[in-house]
Amino acid sequence: MTVDIPVIDFSKFHLDNGLTVIVHEDHKSPVVAVSMWYHVGSANEPPGKTGFAHLFEHLMFSGSEHHRSSYFRPFELIGATDQNGTTWFDRTNYFETVPSTALDVALWMESDRMGHLLDAIGQQELDTQRGVVQNEKRQNENQPYGRSMENIQLHAFPANHPYQHTTIGSMADLDAASLDDVKQWFRDYYGAANTVLVLAGDITPAMAREKAERYFGHISSGPSVMRPASWIAPRQVSTRGTLADHVPQVRMVKEWNVPPMGHKDVSLLELAAWVLGGGTTSRMYQRLVYRDGLADSVSIGVQSLALVSMFMLEVGVRQSVDPALVEAAIADEWSIFLKDGPTEDELARAKAVLRLGFVSQMEKVGGFGGKAAILAQGELYRGDPAAYRIDLARRDAATTVSVLTAARQWIAQGDYTLTVLPAIADQATIDSTAEQGLPAVPDKPATVIVPVREFARAESKVDRSAGVPSVETFPELTFPAVQRGRLKNGIEVVLAERHAIPMVQVQLQFDAGFAADRRHQLGLSRMTGSMLDQGTLNLDSVQIAKQQQRLGAQLGVSMGLDTSNVGVNALSSSLAGALELLADMVRHPAFREADFERQRALALAAIQRERSQPGSFGGRVLPPLLYGKDHAYGIPFSGIGTGASVNALTTDDLHAFHRVWIRPDNATILVVGDTRLDVLLPLLDAVFGDWTAPVVPRPDKNLAYVQNRIAPRVLLVHRPDALQSHISAVNVAPPTSSPGYTAVRLANTTFGGTFTSRLNMNLREDKRWSYGARSNLGDAIGQRLLTVSAPVQTDKTAESMREMLREMEAIAGDRPPTQGEIDKVKVQGLRMLPGGYESSAAVLQTLCTNKLYGRPDDYALALRQRLEGLTVAQVAAVAEELFSPEAFTWLIEGDLSKIETPVRSLRLGDVSVLDVAEEG
Repeated sequence: MTVDIPVIDFSKFHLDNGLTVIVHEDHKSPVVAVSMWYHVGSANEPPGKTGFAHLFEHLMFSGSEHHRSSYFRPFELIGATDQNGTTWFDRTNYFETVPSTALDVALWMESDRMGHLLDAIGQQELDTQRGVVQNEKRQNENQPYGRSMENIQLHAFPANHPYQHTTIGSMADLDAASLDDVKQWFRDYYGAANTVLVLAGDITPAMAREKAERYFGHISSGPSVMRPASWIAPRQVSTRGTLADHVPQVRMVKEWNVPPMGHKDVSLLELAAWVLGGGTTSRMYQRLVYRDGLADSVSIGVQSLALVSMFMLEVGVRQSVDPALVEAAIADEWSIFLKDGPTEDELARAKAVLRLGFVSQMEKVGGFGGKAAILAQGELYRGDPAAYRIDLARRDAATTVSVLTAARQWIAQGDYTLTVLPAIADQATIDSTAEQGLPAVPDKPATVIVPVREFARAESKVDRSAGVPSVETFPELTFPAVQRGRLKNGIEVVLAERHAIPMVQVQLQFDAGFAADRRHQLGLSRMTGSMLDQGTLNLDSVQIAKQQQRLGAQLGVSMGLDTSNVGVNALSSSLAGALELLADMVRHPAFREADFERQRALALAAIQRERSQPGSFGGRVLPPLLYGKDHAYGIPFSGIGTGASVNALTTDDLHAFHRVWIRPDNATILVVGDTRLDVLLPLLDAVFGDWTAPVVPRPDKNLAYVQNRIAPRVLLVHRPDALQSHISAVNVAPPTSSPGYTAVRLANTTFGGTFTSRLNMNLREDKRWSYGARSNLGDAIGQRLLTVSAPVQTDKTAESMREMLREMEAIAGDRPPTQGEIDKVKVQGLRMLPGGYESSAAVLQTLCTNKLYGRPDDYALALRQRLEGLTVAQVAAVAEELFSPEAFTWLIEGDLSKIETPVRSLRLGDVSVLDVAEEG
């Protein structure tokens, strides 16, 4: 099918100092995305200085010469959204979306650290961010399979290739980083001529030029830059390796070196990857999961990079299956594909799905994948903001022959296969030291020198001594008008029109969810949901998947604690067909035995993964302890159930759950997007209007009130060889629909809900014991779960618990929330609204929560009134109740040989040890 791709119109100009500025106008929301892309990444790091690019990214958030404080604080005050910084092989980027009236704040902040940073970086700032980065590295590697990528890079690229080391670097190199090294990195790479600035949103090119010149025109161009040359380094022979780790199942990864982004074959290889492993209809998924039952998961994709791309296959091997059988099946399917190539139908569906994915990115101006990022990437890597059009044209023009030709050239030989094996219990300690990879080779391409012309620098037009600019006005939220209708059978339809892109999002919301399981078997609601797209009375799972691909639609099932949701995202032109498919899936599930057994195996594997994941394990064991086993919420909060409960399920159970809960008198249809009510209602009536409710009544859920504990308790979980400890402290909080919801939200945000919250500033920025500490309140009809959590370095486990306890005691006692803290949270909440509702998905989520919690349509618009009515005393009273230390249950996951004695010595309460192997 042919899909119109929205064109991203842009203007491009250069300042006299060489800064490239790209401007895209999009006035649908009063926000502007600011995206700064520096052409430097880990590929620029010389031997012995790995991790420098990423370490410097962290330092860029430490403050600048004219703002010697946390970089995030001014952005919180103006209500910035989608704010972050990331480092990759060939670039470092910083981005935020701000209200259009606050654009000067963002440009002042970005330009102050770009042009006025070095005097603000001292040994203390370096040591703080070094500690934070090292804990980020520990946190990543502490996850199951967290060391796999380092192993793959070592064996994918020669030792003198810029990509052989990971972006986060080695502990030794991070330890060795000196202040002089860091400052030289800034001088070498952070000049204006090595930078792309994209401004996308509610702005004009004339305004963008004036502001760019004002804030950035005086900054130095920077020196000539040494840039690595493209180097594919293809391998001629297959090699392999193994890695033992604390993982729940065998994982097999295969990698091929393929051309870099911009090469004509990359788009063809993306199509090949989708056909081979892009979803349930792909050849590998059908062979390994459906036909042979050898695997629980399969994915294949292309990681497109500037110097060389990586074509990767990843397979989760089913329990008790010989990996050799999996590898043989992969080889068989690979040889068939390399012999015959994709079919015309496979290729057409691949093009449609990949196009739909691109269209979906177009709605947002900023963030990780919005229009600003698309334009910046094209300019930085290829000198053309519209480079995406070239790739789309190549993909559209692809034929079965051209895809096969590219596959035969690049993925027929030279793979590296890594098999990650579960470590045997009670075996020797896992060796976490990096092994030797491929040796250096003599044919490395010469480094490219990018000379800097003699750019002129303008005189600064900004009095920076005055500090961050003030903002006098902020745009108000414009929430789309909510329209309502009813189908012939009484189902309520709620619509919010959004016409920015030609897509419509439809969601059926049922009052069911994981909380309905307690009346039946744990895991039943999630299993029922997972089976809805596995086959109807008319279509099997493959036919369903292929049909949605041809339509340019995406079906989805999402189960929450209180609701079960089934929906579809579709192009407006194919909405009728998409709704027919959605209705068939919702109303006529087949629940075939073969499909059920396959989904049961996937669920059991997911349970094993959840048990092995630090942090996720707490979501399994803590809710039953807090709520009690008879309460609807006394279940694993992922809804996945236990091994015993999932093994006991039958297809009769699924039919019963569907009959009792997935019914028209328990449903609301919520819609956002490019349609009108007079068009929508007939389409919905045609597929749902004759749906009748069963006579069996819908059961109630036990949401009885739970008393807070009067004494804390501590649970320990042994994670052998853990690189970090994961600390969770949990309590129950009032329901989302309670009158004090807003006060609860403000108290939690002050304590641990933002980057500059008390908890995070303590454990991350002050102590540097953690990559991030936070407190989170999940929404719920009944009492909610309040979770305070932090992954921390092992040798600071007890000390971190003591600090978390101290922060709880302070906010609940002698240091309650202050007027300044509350004012900051209030203005942040209000000023984030325009950016927070930029996407249709955000609007749909609000429609859903308004329905679930009985809120009025103008709930988002009325936030100011609710906030202005709150006093500091009200928030302090809530904080005292929420964070009373004696009410918390603590769960500490780590290497007990190193942490148990210090934790017990804290004497927080009764201490017991949980055995992961005994958990269901």
